[in-house]
Amino acid sequence: MMGSFIAELYSEIDKLRAQLLHNVELMSDRQWMIEEISDREILTRIENVILGIVTSLSKDEAPVLALPNRSSWANISFDSAVGLQMSSGSSVTTIRSDCSSSITKFAQILKILAAIYRLVQSNSYSTKRDIYYNNPQLFVSQRTVDSIVDDISCMLKVPRRSLHVLASSKGLISGDLSYLEEDGTRVDCRSSSAGKGMPDVNSRLMVRKLWDTLHIPIFALVDADPHGMEIMCVYKYGSVAMSFEAHSLTVPSVMWLGLLPSDLQRLRVPEDALIPLTKRDQSKLNSLLERPYLSSQSDWQKEMELMQQSKVKAEIQSLDAIAPDFLTSIYLPNKLRYGGWV
Repeated sequence: MMGSFIAELYSEIDKLRAQLLHNVELMSDRQWMIEEISDREILTRIENVILGIVTSLSKDEAPVLALPNRSSWANISFDSAVGLQMSSGSSVTTIRSDCSSSITKFAQILKILAAIYRLVQSNSYSTKRDIYYNNPQLFVSQRTVDSIVDDISCMLKVPRRSLHVLASSKGLISGDLSYLEEDGTRVDCRSSSAGKGMPDVNSRLMVRKLWDTLHIPIFALVDADPHGMEIMCVYKYGSVAMSFEAHSLTVPSVMWLGLLPSDLQRLRVPEDALIPLTKRDQSKLNSLLERPYLSSQSDWQKEMELMQQSKVKAEIQSLDAIAPDFLTSIYLPNKLRYGGWV
């Protein structure tokens, strides 16, 4: 009896998986192969940047660095098979060495380029935190280092993980899964907690790896608020700031399991468990509705418009107002059993 119940419980998921695999086969010709860039090639690209600076100096010209603009939607194109990606002809920001407003950033970039060169050359690794503390007076804040490392990755057209600069992981993972690290360390995911918060690069890489390796359906369970929707969209479609690395970070097959704005009405969640949208929430929601990927995701768009009309949001914990075990005993099992995702 238990076996037949489990089979019935996952029948809709099996159908979804078959459809996703079919879509993978249809898009196989469009898939962009992620080529590994050798350490020697990375060193050569850094050397070319330095050569450009030395050449300018030899001509008695002020060196200039050109960084692709990672913050403008004008530089972004959308592909349903990939997500948000940086256009090939994207605009650039020039960092001049003879300008008082940019000379500090010019020096910061060169300092971090030098650190990356040493790391790659010696096949060693460092954290962004370590780089910051190597010269806190120059960098002023950790955020400066974080941003410049991404700028360098984009400028060199090298995946950030290949620069030998590591970030402290913020994401968490839990479930019936274990895997081996490159150094042979076995990681057992049954002993940790589920992911939470805005995804960092490592979390996005992990979800993408699960999809590429296992082709299992991936569902997002987030709060029914604009922030939760933003988190889900980053996993599925990527972000503007990291659009240059979209092919290795996005998972376009992600499905929205809940908490859906329509669930709040359908389940009659008590009004005292709902929260009015703030002006900031409304601004974020309006911004999401203007994103280019919403035109290809009509069901998501309808859910967001419903929230816009109702002017309320809710956390996953709001389901406790119906019953203490409603989420785990009723909501999730029925969602998975009957295909209650969009």
